[in-house]
Amino acid sequence: MMRPLQKKVFLVMVVSAGLSGIVYYTQWLGAHTTVDVQLKPRNKMEKLLQERLQHWEHKFNTIPYQPKESMAGVLVHNSCVCEGEPKRINQPFMDLLFPRVSAQFLHTAFNAAELPEIKHRRAQEYRNFQIRSKTPADLLIIAEANSPLQYPIQGVEVRPLQTILIPGLGLQEALRKLHIVNLTATMGTFDVSAEVEGVKVKGEGSMHMTLSSSLLPNLNRQLQFVTYTNTLFHPNTADTVSFETDGHQSIFIIKIRHGVTPRLYNPGSKGDYNISALVTIATKTFLRYDKLQGLIDSIRRYYPTVTIVIADDTEHPKPVTGPYIEHYIMPFGKGWFAGRNLAVSQVSTKYVLWVDDDFIFTAKTKVEKLVDVLERTTLDLVGGAVQEVTGYTATFRQTMVREDGGEEGDCLHIRRGFHHALQGFPNCVVCDGVINFFLGRTEKVRQVGFDPRLARVAHLEFFIDGLGSLHVGSCDDVIVSHTSKIKLPWGQSDSDKAYAKFRYPSTSSDSTRSNNGLFYFKNRFQCLTSN
Repeated sequence: MMRPLQKKVFLVMVVSAGLSGIVYYTQWLGAHTTVDVQLKPRNKMEKLLQERLQHWEHKFNTIPYQPKESMAGVLVHNSCVCEGEPKRINQPFMDLLFPRVSAQFLHTAFNAAELPEIKHRRAQEYRNFQIRSKTPADLLIIAEANSPLQYPIQGVEVRPLQTILIPGLGLQEALRKLHIVNLTATMGTFDVSAEVEGVKVKGEGSMHMTLSSSLLPNLNRQLQFVTYTNTLFHPNTADTVSFETDGHQSIFIIKIRHGVTPRLYNPGSKGDYNISALVTIATKTFLRYDKLQGLIDSIRRYYPTVTIVIADDTEHPKPVTGPYIEHYIMPFGKGWFAGRNLAVSQVSTKYVLWVDDDFIFTAKTKVEKLVDVLERTTLDLVGGAVQEVTGYTATFRQTMVREDGGEEGDCLHIRRGFHHALQGFPNCVVCDGVINFFLGRTEKVRQVGFDPRLARVAHLEFFIDGLGSLHVGSCDDVIVSHTSKIKLPWGQSDSDKAYAKFRYPSTSSDSTRSNNGLFYFKNRFQCLTSN
């Protein structure tokens, strides 16, 4: 008889040899496999899950129920409503003290003749988007009660074309003459890394494998050695695995994806935050070189070695030079968001601080505070406050809710305010949109990006695009000053007048129409409400 130590050594050798063989087989097979990456509708397994859910929902239709009024508005499905508040009697400061909610129906960006074709194209693009962005890992899977099958409902992951042991498989049922389980996959194969006496395995190396035994403990032991090998390459998807026994079927997901490659930034030496190593200041300028120079001078007063990246789409640009300054020239009039993209693309530090070219740093512009918030929380971006020459300080905090609206598109509701305070940071809150002075994780800002079609008037659109992926905060004790926008005609310079023609076009309705068109098609909104 083998001694216990010898048994362990032998078992390890068997497992290692089995896994090595599987890996070799997978690599050989993968090198000769043609992978179809076209957009596809739901597969049979997804339809089966939907049918099973519908069957469960319809099973108890004959039992009466009483709706709960307090939940009626919370659980409304595909019926979002955009309603603005009626106009009020015009009283001084009424809109300032009690902002009225307005509603915009975004399909009005298109005329009646072109709207049907726009809706058709938008619907097709949305279907394709859903197919691209959703995997079986997003499916609703119900683990039926009292099933004898034990299986991992979430959390199993394999690298593309690699092999894993499937954890947690088991069968718990009353003793019978023969116990049988079946495993079925669509993007990989099953095998066993070790064999258990008294268990019959059929279908090794295939997408369907059967295990059977008259000894339930032995079968459960064999299930501990079941492997899954991904054979169809895809960098980020999932396989839907069926696990069955007599009269019972369970379904679970194996995620197939590469491990996330980190993008790490060297923060420099330990101790106080090295702002020059952590932060790059980015801005976009157009014509206003006098204001830009004022911004640079104020930054240098407090942060002499922080890199400043400038994107400039002036028709006849002037040189902007100095230590730690990068000046990038763009095509004339390329636009506001295009300049933001260019500036952020050149940032090589962990964080990017966005400022307008007419801001002025003061002793209250403590970038270290914003860095501390991002270093110690899960926030991706944190805004500050902007103080006007009148003394008024603005934070422009916004909350956003996207409400399902069915085939006509969704509703976006934007309100002034915030969700909750940020624990451990007085004067800081969590919201969805902030003012045009913020510090963000460079990779997250790039991930959302700035739509270059938004040329001269845009800001909140960035946060709308980032809704669902950006975790946003705001601190009102980090303040930057803003040069006055109030200019009398006789006090304007030639550059001010030229800038105003681009920044404040006479046909502002065209800009609103264009932005609404993007909301309608790109973001699939039917309407927008805000105060």
